[in-house]
Amino acid sequence: MISVLIVDDQDLVRLGLRALIENERGMELAGEAADGLAGVELAGRLRPDVVLLDIHMPGVDGITALRRITADPALADTKVIMLTTFEHDEYVFDALHHGASGFLLKDTRPVDLLQAIRAVVEGGNLMSPSVTRRVVREFVTKAPRVSKPHPRLGSLTGRERQILALVGEGLNNDEIAGRLVISPATARTHVSRTMAKLGARDRAQLVVFAFRSGLAD
Repeated sequence: MISVLIVDDQDLVRLGLRALIENERGMELAGEAADGLAGVELAGRLRPDVVLLDIHMPGVDGITALRRITADPALADTKVIMLTTFEHDEYVFDALHHGASGFLLKDTRPVDLLQAIRAVVEGGNLMSPSVTRRVVREFVTKAPRVSKPHPRLGSLTGRERQILALVGEGLNNDEIAGRLVISPATARTHVSRTMAKLGARDRAQLVVFAFRSGLAD
């Protein structure tokens, strides 16, 4: 059972997300909060599998709440999906950099949101390719590019560097397997090893590492 915590200052948004989660088999509502501070407190107490966290909230905003959640060792297994209204939200890259597993537009179709929740729990792709690849690429390419290779980049094998670059492009395991002519299981193993060597929480952080190390563009 996947437990989900909802943190959003809009009553209507929380109501819709609550109804969606409570009516989905295999998911349960861990709790909900109307501001970032309460969200951080609930996350620490409830330890949900996934937090749906609004970026824009008064007081403690989503980015600050995200940093506090991902800094808590007790929440190392909790995945955070940021919710935003705009495709080119200026905080998207900051969210990924500080440990978010990805982000969704608030007008995302319910079926895509549910798939995204399952995907991050399973360590899969960031989000639906139709949204994430386009938005991440466009945002990152427009943001200032400062090459800052990961300090453990040198520990990767040549194949793992290839894997990192392909994850940075937004490819899932099946697509990586097709590109490198290997099995999906082998691709999955390479991704897992790359994450372990670089200390990445999930594939979202691998994307950040790939861009900052100059392996993706």
